[in-house]
Amino acid sequence: MRFEIISPIESIETIAVGRQIRDLKRLQRLYGRGRWRKLKGLALIREADGLTYKAEIHWYEAAGVGRKEFKVKDYLW
Repeated sequence: MRFEIISPIESIETIAVGRQIRDLKRLQRLYGRGRWRKLKGLALIREADGLTYKAEIHWYEAAGVGRKEFKVKDYLW
């Protein structure tokens, strides 16, 4: 992860659940079985260079496994 989430994630929405997730087999292989969901939300992040931005982030989550593979999808200026 080349950024750090420095505020609570807001406006969380579910994008996909279970078989709707393209990488479901890879997620199960790496992290274990579970009810996988792909989510998106807004948060304040700090980049590796120290700059802070409000950004839309996406991640995968499963009960018992936790949140995995955060990605910045869009910067909100």
